[in-house]
Amino acid sequence: MLRCMRTTIRIDDQLLAEAKAQAAQSGRTLNDIVEDALRESLARRSRSTREGPVELPTFSGSRLQPGVDLDDSSALVELMEGTDS
Repeated sequence: MLRCMRTTIRIDDQLLAEAKAQAAQSGRTLNDIVEDALRESLARRSRSTREGPVELPTFSGSRLQPGVDLDDSSALVELMEGTDS
């Protein structure tokens, strides 16, 4: 059995006007539009926290150059820009 609860929320006037216009245009109720938007927002947040590790792109090329210290950001910048300090 589907249970529904009545509640009061505050919505920006412009956002409410857009939601009402969308409801009228689609022949649906304002309640349906708000519920769908809330479900979509919650699902998107849930998906972003459930995703596994991020796959980073890799590129072919030579290995790390001799003498490069990846922990020394200023030296890396100098190397990439071709400047010496």
